[in-house]
Amino acid sequence: MPHDGSDPSRPAPPRARRIGSRLAFGAAALGLSLLAAGVGALWRFADALPPLDLSPAEARSTVVLDRAGTLLRPFATADGRWRLPVTAETVDPRYRAMLLAFEDHRFADHPGIDPAAVLRAALQWLVRGHIVSGASTLSMQVARLVEPRRERSLAAKLRQMVRAVALERRLGKSGLLDLYLALAPYGGPLEGVRAASIAYFGREPVRLTAAQAALLVALPQSPETRRPDRFADRARAARDRVLAVAQARGILTAAEAEAARAEPVPTARRPFPMLAAHAAEEAVAADPEAATIRLAIDGRLQERLEALAAERAAAAGPDLSAAILVLDNRDGRVLAQVGSAGYLDPSRRGAIDMTLAVRSPGSALKPFVYAMAFADGLAHPETLLEDRPARFSASYAPENFDLTFQGTVTARRALQLSLNVPAVELMDAVGPARFIARLRAAGAGIQLPREAAPGLPVALGGLGITLTDLARLYAGLARGGAVPDLLRRADGVAAESRHRVAEPVAAWYVADILRGTPPPENALPNRIAYKTGTSYGYRDAWAAGFDRHVTVVVWAGRPDGAAVPGLVGRTVAAPLLFDAFARLGIEPEPVPQPRDALVVGTGRLPPPLQHLRREAAETAGPALRIAYPPDGARIDLGLDADAHGAADGGPGLALKALGGVPPLTWLVDGQPVIQTPRRRAEWVPGGAGFARISVLDATGASDSVSVRLE
Repeated sequence: MPHDGSDPSRPAPPRARRIGSRLAFGAAALGLSLLAAGVGALWRFADALPPLDLSPAEARSTVVLDRAGTLLRPFATADGRWRLPVTAETVDPRYRAMLLAFEDHRFADHPGIDPAAVLRAALQWLVRGHIVSGASTLSMQVARLVEPRRERSLAAKLRQMVRAVALERRLGKSGLLDLYLALAPYGGPLEGVRAASIAYFGREPVRLTAAQAALLVALPQSPETRRPDRFADRARAARDRVLAVAQARGILTAAEAEAARAEPVPTARRPFPMLAAHAAEEAVAADPEAATIRLAIDGRLQERLEALAAERAAAAGPDLSAAILVLDNRDGRVLAQVGSAGYLDPSRRGAIDMTLAVRSPGSALKPFVYAMAFADGLAHPETLLEDRPARFSASYAPENFDLTFQGTVTARRALQLSLNVPAVELMDAVGPARFIARLRAAGAGIQLPREAAPGLPVALGGLGITLTDLARLYAGLARGGAVPDLLRRADGVAAESRHRVAEPVAAWYVADILRGTPPPENALPNRIAYKTGTSYGYRDAWAAGFDRHVTVVVWAGRPDGAAVPGLVGRTVAAPLLFDAFARLGIEPEPVPQPRDALVVGTGRLPPPLQHLRREAAETAGPALRIAYPPDGARIDLGLDADAHGAADGGPGLALKALGGVPPLTWLVDGQPVIQTPRRRAEWVPGGAGFARISVLDATGASDSVSVRLE
């Protein structure tokens, strides 16, 4: 009881009640006046702010995905930050719940500013004379991330509050949460929960453990002092505080929280994924404005083949690299592109994409010589060919790789054993110029040495081609001769093939022959159609194989083109090819046989197809050479640079050859222009400029000169 003897249970007298009511009313009026004044001041403050620019905050790392949407390789932003695209729907729901419980449990109810938190912070400021708690909502944190400012002042806090309300009205709750998930700092160049999850846990944030989710909630509060790769103890303490809040709010059970606290924190950052690094770089270079690029590549297959290439290159020797390309024969989609044995390995020059490098294919183009001969009616798989010493010109006498000869063999056996003399014999029959023209018409970028005229040695690899073009040509054999255009993007649409490398029956003949090629050691026979190749000087080892559905081409060698003794296609590249096929996880199927294919033995063939006879007589006469024009000559024909030559009836250039065996084929810049039985001809130039003039005789001998026409 009070010392004055009054009874507290008795109501206050009327006069006291009136005074109390007046004081309460006055306080309320003062509060409303202050609130109105504050709102007015805040309104004027907001009106004075410049428009909110979200463009810097909208910048994201470009990401390259595989066909299923799995991350292959991200790229840093222009200012060197890792800020990967992310939305609330692509992160673990439990992480979202912990984030809101710890940072802003009234997020769904306030308009960007939490009045209760503001009142608490204001009272603390009035009582203590300085800011104790900032009343910061998740919306205000986003405002600070969008407009980063270092000062901690009342004006800065008011600016955040104004911007928070504006962001809520502009983006809505879901958009604002997405922005936080993308911009929250995690130490160093890491921004956003997705980048942090991959860097610290090696996984996408769509599925996280409770401990991982809690750590990702805790780090943005003090990203540099809580980095687990530098301050693991501080990171653990901050994570455990989040776990305690999650348990208190019923997000985690006591057992779940205890198990999460026992989980270690990561102590190092993991590298970002770098699968299909070359393909990703090329895709970004082709479409630099795209934020997300989805390739046709199968990420799991890519990972397996990259490991295989690295393993085999290391076993083959120092400085060696390897490349693998896998195509879907149905539409030309690139299912895997391994450009090197290790993108970050400088000793193997891993940054060079060897699927795009021009190299000598060795014997890997022989199947296309046979395909032309089959299509021309010159030979059949059972036609008899002669593998004996032969001279095809005054200076060209090919030998087999093992320096032996097999005598009389069928075309089937000759191709399966990769015999050189029969291949050159068929090239002599179909014509080197026609052969090169066929490959180029099929879309292959064939390069000849110093733009020389094509001669018989091209049958054995005397030219340059990329692994990519070689893969397209072999896919053409699997597709009945129709060469596909490559589809590198997952959203690409296959177009009808515009190029052919062989006729359907001829393509099947070759596929059927190659399926019977003896496999490498410890491999099963008759599973895939394949051919190997070894370039001159042991610089390149090749193996190309296909079945009905897939084409795989592999290369091994040194990117700098140096010779590697013992680098042979059959012993180095073929095992790599068969292992690559094994990693596809499919059972190979043969290419279907066309209805009109002739499947008989040699004795039942029409007589002209039973044996190939060379019609071109060998010559003991003088070697073929161009007598006119002389090499390096400047010839004044009265031409303009824009002249149209024959179309305007312009002057012609006399051509003269000595030696050789007619008929002669004249070529300009690698393209046939005249075929004649005589040693004299006339060519009408299309205009002034430099020209490479070549002549080719019936034996495959050739000569070339370079002239300048004026």
